[in-house]
Amino acid sequence: MTECIEHISYDQLNAIISNSKRTGIFIVHLNETFSAFQINTKLRIAAFMGEVMHESGSFQFMRELASGKAYDGRKDLGNIFPGDGPNFKGRGLLQITGRTNYSDCSKALFGDNTLLKTPDLLASPHYACLSAGWFWNSRGLNAYADQGEPGYQTVTKRINGGLNGWEQRLQYYRSIIKILA
Repeated sequence: MTECIEHISYDQLNAIISNSKRTGIFIVHLNETFSAFQINTKLRIAAFMGEVMHESGSFQFMRELASGKAYDGRKDLGNIFPGDGPNFKGRGLLQITGRTNYSDCSKALFGDNTLLKTPDLLASPHYACLSAGWFWNSRGLNAYADQGEPGYQTVTKRINGGLNGWEQRLQYYRSIIKILA
C-alpha cells in the first residue's frame, strides 16, 4: 500500500514552483484540493503537479493566453452559442475548456450553473485548484497516477488530448517525485 500524504509543505511547494509569492497564494488551496479529491500519495501529487506545472506555466497563467475564438463552434466542447469559445476558454490550473466542462464543473463545485454566468471564477486561486481537482477526479486519473511513470503518459493524454509538451511534463514529474521523497 502506498503511504498517504496528508498535505505538502510550503517548502515542498516552493521547491516545485520556485516562486515564494505564488507558493503563499496556492499552498492552502492545493492542500484542500488534494484532500477533497484523494490526491494523497507521492505518485498522485507528482502526476497532478507535473500536469499543473505545464498547463499553468508554473502557476503563472490561470487564463489561456489565446482569445478562445478558435473554440467557437466546437460542438465537441459543448460550444453551441456564438461567443462560447472566448467565454469558456481554458482557465484554472488545468485549463478547463468548453461550455460542457464549465457546466459539469459548476454542478460539481456549486450545485448549479454559476460558472456559466461567471466563468472567470476559475481564474481565482481557490477555484483554479478545485476545478483542476474536479477535472482530475472526473477523468479517474488517480488510478493512472498510481501506476507510476508508465501510467503518467495516460494522465497526460487524458488532460491534454495528446502528448504536447511531454518531455517538459515528464521532467516536472520526475523532479517532483524527488522533492516529495
